[in-house]
Amino acid sequence: MEEFFKVNIERKLAIKLPKQDDHDLTPATRLLERRREMLEVESGLTKQKEEFSMKMESLSQRREELARKETQLKDSLLKFDKFLQENDAKTLRAHKKSMEERKAKEQKETEIIELKDFLTNLHVKKERQGDAIETNLSFHRYLEGLLENSDEFDEVKDITLRYDTLAATNAELLERSRSVQEKTENDHKAFLANSEEKNNIILNYNNQIAKLQAKLEETQLNTAKWQNELDQSLKNASQKSLLLGQVKMATNNLFNIVKNHLNNRLNATSGTLQQLDKIGQFIVDLNEIIGTSGDKFQED
Repeated sequence: MEEFFKVNIERKLAIKLPKQDDHDLTPATRLLERRREMLEVESGLTKQKEEFSMKMESLSQRREELARKETQLKDSLLKFDKFLQENDAKTLRAHKKSMEERKAKEQKETEIIELKDFLTNLHVKKERQGDAIETNLSFHRYLEGLLENSDEFDEVKDITLRYDTLAATNAELLERSRSVQEKTENDHKAFLANSEEKNNIILNYNNQIAKLQAKLEETQLNTAKWQNELDQSLKNASQKSLLLGQVKMATNNLFNIVKNHLNNRLNATSGTLQQLDKIGQFIVDLNEIIGTSGDKFQED
């Protein structure tokens, strides 16, 4: 991991990190060499910024010229659009008037058809009512003949009242019978559903017991295996701790390099993850700057 960050930082910053065989150089010599290389990089970046500013100024002038032409074009388009809107408004008014006249005509024709249908229905209803009157007269004559031969009823109205009473009683009895039958069916369905639910619960409990028994046996078999793995993990813990210390040391060294390059503008932090995050952000920013500068050089 340390070698990977060293290679990327050397390529982006053109900073030559001390190799394993450079330990004969004094710290002051290495510090002066690093400062010289950092000054060269900053000088190159300053030059690129000046060239970029000149290009941005030229681009701004071009944008102003395009904005002026765009404003002229918009004025022309607004005038032409106003002309089209007025023309469309006239056409729309004429079309609207024609549609209103056509709609009024269609409405009148619909009203005429509805009135004809209504008149036809009245004739049909009149004929049906006439047939009903004839039928009711035959029933009335039958009831009058029944009164002449019966001592229980004095008028036709008494017969109709007795019939209405018996019909209402029959309807009530039918409704009670239907309610009782419906309640019986619902109770039977509820009993069947409850029995099925209890059977399912018992079956689920049996399945859970079987699964728990199998899980217990599996746990007992794995206990010895886990104990061996725990012993091996404890054995490897010291090795991983050593490796973690090396990783933290390498990350701290790389963080100090980036911090020195940025003139100590980074906030000091001892967390390895925070240092890696700062280093990654620095590399991403540097990639964007170099990529932007490379694109500008290619355009030139």
